[in-house]
Amino acid sequence: MRRLLRRPGYSTMPMEQILFPPTPAADSTVRPRVRDLDISRIALPPPQRRDAGLSVLDITKWFGETSGGVRTYLLQKANYVEARARLRQVLVIPGARDSVTGGSGVRCYRLRGPKIPTQRPYRFMLATRSIRRIVEHERPDVIEVGSPFLVPWITHRAARRCDVPLIAFFHSNFPRSICAFPERAHGMRRHSHDLAWRYVRKLDQLFQTTIVASRFAASDLQCHGVERITRVPLGVDLEHFHPRRRSHAELTRQSLGLPLDVPVAAFVGRFAREKEVGLVIKAWETVEQRTDAVLALVGDGPMRKALRAQAKASRIVWLPYQTDRADMADLLASIDLLISPGSIETFGLSALEAQASGTPVLSADRGGVAEQIECSGAGAVFPAGDPHALAECAIQLLTSGDLAALGARGRVYAEREHSWSSVFDRIFDVYRAVVA
Repeated sequence: MRRLLRRPGYSTMPMEQILFPPTPAADSTVRPRVRDLDISRIALPPPQRRDAGLSVLDITKWFGETSGGVRTYLLQKANYVEARARLRQVLVIPGARDSVTGGSGVRCYRLRGPKIPTQRPYRFMLATRSIRRIVEHERPDVIEVGSPFLVPWITHRAARRCDVPLIAFFHSNFPRSICAFPERAHGMRRHSHDLAWRYVRKLDQLFQTTIVASRFAASDLQCHGVERITRVPLGVDLEHFHPRRRSHAELTRQSLGLPLDVPVAAFVGRFAREKEVGLVIKAWETVEQRTDAVLALVGDGPMRKALRAQAKASRIVWLPYQTDRADMADLLASIDLLISPGSIETFGLSALEAQASGTPVLSADRGGVAEQIECSGAGAVFPAGDPHALAECAIQLLTSGDLAALGARGRVYAEREHSWSSVFDRIFDVYRAVVA
């Protein structure tokens, strides 16, 4: 079992390094290969902070090496818990192999699971025996389930014997991923969308409440028969994502191969159908004809190859997923405009991170990002699903001379509404109410 021990004086180590320490390169000439860990059989380490007043177990399959919002949310929750001696957190997520890591108040179990072919980098969570053993051993006060499909049912079965209440977090609006605009659809796609909502109503029976991060997500759930809802908008690391990084924007652009003398807009996220990246690619043909702006597409995902084949505009730069948090913060502070084309976002963390960095945002007029812009005034919206409207709005913003003022509004809004500590104060109050 691999476990990272923290020494005095090293408490500021990022939670990501604590939970996911680098694996030494294998060298079979130096030592024999150690047999893979099997959490379904080994003796589990003693629970941490036995006197904690409240403990939560987070379980989700939406956690990968190049994933975004859910990963950020869980790591920030781990930071929050680590700093509060009366709290305890257990993370259960998929991985290439079984492992156990942790800090002083947070433990992470990674369970071996096969890759999901169409949803890179995610993996299936199928280790029913391991999940049951973890729940019975750790005995959390509440379990938060952060993904649909198999995970809720496996977790419900594991939690029944311990009588642990379950809470859902509606991170992904998967019925709209099947059909973003059901009012326009018919036939099999509309039928699949309706079946997905029937499944959501079935899932709802397992949970005490469902946490959502936007009014859009709450409204969708309520319209389809889910009533026990708690809305808690997500947060941003205000110290890490900061306008002061704009002071070295030229160096950042040079390192990324981005031009210094023209505006740069960017999409940052997962290249998947529900993100509607194709809209901004199509719109950019018009934008580049009428401005000198360059579009940076930053990320990875199952549609990367198809989107590159679709792109006809010449002023597009493709950048890889940014694994380093500092690099990501520098990038968001170095661009002139973030474009969030997806109209089914349940929140949109990258948009909030951009606003905290002093960068305005252009978004579809539906979904969680549109709500942020409505509250902050730090950008503009275009009619959802319309690439021509997206192009016109982008041109207007990039040529208006108002980008700096809009970015300043975004920073004020992020500071006022979205510190992670205030977010988790509210979420842990939800846990206490459920436990009570």
